[in-house]
Amino acid sequence: MKEKFIDRKDQQANKIFERRTLSSDYRTIIPLLSPGIEILDVGCGTGTLTNEVASYIGDGTITGLDNTQSFIDSGNERYGSTQNLNLVCSNIFDYQPPHPFDLIITARTMQWLSDIPRALGLFKSWLKPGGQISILDYNHTAIEWNPAPPESMLTFYRTFLKWRADAGMNNRVADEVAALLQKAGFHSVQVINADQTYKKGEANFDTNLAIWNKVAQSRQMVTEGYISDELRLQAIAEYSQWIETEATTMTLKMNDVRAKV
Repeated sequence: MKEKFIDRKDQQANKIFERRTLSSDYRTIIPLLSPGIEILDVGCGTGTLTNEVASYIGDGTITGLDNTQSFIDSGNERYGSTQNLNLVCSNIFDYQPPHPFDLIITARTMQWLSDIPRALGLFKSWLKPGGQISILDYNHTAIEWNPAPPESMLTFYRTFLKWRADAGMNNRVADEVAALLQKAGFHSVQVINADQTYKKGEANFDTNLAIWNKVAQSRQMVTEGYISDELRLQAIAEYSQWIETEATTMTLKMNDVRAKV
């Protein structure tokens, strides 16, 4: 199946990327970072986390890969002074690595692929002997809201998952990629829980819950006939009100899945 084009221009995705830090958004990766290693970050967005990783690896190098040119341009503008960081615009399946890597990291990226086994095969070929991969991703089917959000947002969310599934994307990748890694010939597969829970009263609570409003900013599902624009806008409005008046917690169910070659 051909990889689906994801239109991210209306989602303010660059602003989401720029708020992220390793300690809050990829905390499990920090113990794997050491001076001198060569890393590839697949799906790096604007390179915010990639740039932070660079600060942990001394004279090592990190290459960030993303298929959206505007994100790479933004990252190069913001982080161009980081000497051991290189940001590259390329599709995963077209990328030709200049050298093998000690570690490949990919956060929240496999969820968008319709051919994960093919990608894993490439990653395996890009790693040095004894190299390691870390895949941080979601099980979208297991999200927890407390209390339940408005029906308009639940309808939007169910439609979003159907739209993804129809395009071949895996809504349960966090729980299913371990088996795919084993099938691809990786070994020492390890699954580490990496759930993210946001609680009312914590910093950025409203912003973190509003990630689904940012997803709903895209009109791609409207254009493709999955949902009406009226319902999309209703979901945004009612969900925003719910965040402000009723929401207490949201948990995104995630795993960091690691394996070696």
